[in-house]
Amino acid sequence: MVPNLTRGESCLSYIVIKCGGSVLDKLPDTFYKNIVELMEQYHLKPIVVHGGGPVVSNLLQTLDVQTTFVNGMRVTTEEILDVVEMGLSGIVNKKIVREITAQNGRAIGLSGVDNMTLEAEPLASNQKLGYVGQVASVHLTGLNALLDKGIIPVLSPLAVDQQGQRWNINADLAAAAVATTMQASLYMITDVDGVLHQDTLVPKLSAKEAEEMIDSGAIYGGMIPKVQAALNSIEAGVRKVVILNGAEKNSLMDFFIEEKTGTVFESVQRRNKQTVAEEASN
Repeated sequence: MVPNLTRGESCLSYIVIKCGGSVLDKLPDTFYKNIVELMEQYHLKPIVVHGGGPVVSNLLQTLDVQTTFVNGMRVTTEEILDVVEMGLSGIVNKKIVREITAQNGRAIGLSGVDNMTLEAEPLASNQKLGYVGQVASVHLTGLNALLDKGIIPVLSPLAVDQQGQRWNINADLAAAAVATTMQASLYMITDVDGVLHQDTLVPKLSAKEAEEMIDSGAIYGGMIPKVQAALNSIEAGVRKVVILNGAEKNSLMDFFIEEKTGTVFESVQRRNKQTVAEEASN
């Protein structure tokens, strides 16, 4: 069955696929196969952005690197940046590239440092956190060059400023910045089906509806930070965010075929345009 690209993405659309570090070990082979199929068969342009917190934490412990925290956030020193770069741009990044290669896809791993893909600036709310930054701008030349050749970019969330200083970027923020710049939809890959209400999947949510569900306790526990990341991405300018269970076989393709999986968050502007289009067709 051909994916319903009229409800999902139009041909030649960019899509940003963000994989959290905690879900990577749970992703089946079909997840990577779906990424390859979306590019090669349906001419979408996927960019994978990933985290890798558990790998970095294990490396810091193994290497006996001392860490300190401010308000629950790790202070990032140059020594810790070395470990972050080793874990994210090395171990995690190349694992994803190998997985895509195993599904007959072509992928190249890079970090935001390469070709200054992610230009950094200090985090606005940085409270003595060291080299924890945010994305000032996204430079698309390298990403587009790969995509135009049918190669899937796999991007780790390190960035660099104009003085050559590395910065550690939250993977959600990095993915949102790439999606906003490329006017792409953002697919946040987790190990949950989406937002559930009374054990039933909620297919679509506005920001207001999501906030009301958080306030009422309908959204709780580990789902709160996932939903908040989606809402933050919409606020940052991403047109559509989908929370999707990547651990389920073929879930990515299933979304494009029938949209029977995942929860979609859309900007108010996009929803209004869709409503006008639907009314005009009636």
